[in-house]
Amino acid sequence: MVDVRRVKLPGVGVLHTFVTDDGGKVGVIAHRSGHSDLITFADDEDGSDASKVSLRLSEDEAHTLAELLGGTQITESLTALDAIPGLSIDWFRVDYEDHIAGQPLGDPADRGIVGLTVVAVVRGESANPAPSKDFRVFPGDTLVVAGSPEKVAKAFAFFRTGESRLAGATEAPPGS
Repeated sequence: MVDVRRVKLPGVGVLHTFVTDDGGKVGVIAHRSGHSDLITFADDEDGSDASKVSLRLSEDEAHTLAELLGGTQITESLTALDAIPGLSIDWFRVDYEDHIAGQPLGDPADRGIVGLTVVAVVRGESANPAPSKDFRVFPGDTLVVAGSPEKVAKAFAFFRTGESRLAGATEAPPGS
């Protein structure tokens, strides 16, 4: 794991730096305004600026660069979780015509979907982790859910139609 140093820059933002295997330094200044500066430099004995580079990136450009460099550790962690047999993590985007739009989230178990968890509700630029059952869902929200693939599909059907059974699906009797 790379050792990242973090330094607060009063009135500016935060500087994150790390040293590469070949002795170079890479830094990102995350400005409070939302843009970032990507910088690379080396500690030259002569103080020369010849090996220094600075590039200003918009928020979208910074996200694109992160994706090109391999994504974030969160993305990698979610990918690893997604590879666990029997576990599905999926995102449901709420539309105006969906049954869940304007409704409290409720408890999936109360709707016959035991073993499903709503991990978070993403609204705009903010996440609401572990939302309570009275959390009201609106069009444009994204629900992050985790459970077996069958439970996720059942939840998505409920979110869309209000029906807790999938069309054509039969449920095993209790205890079987």
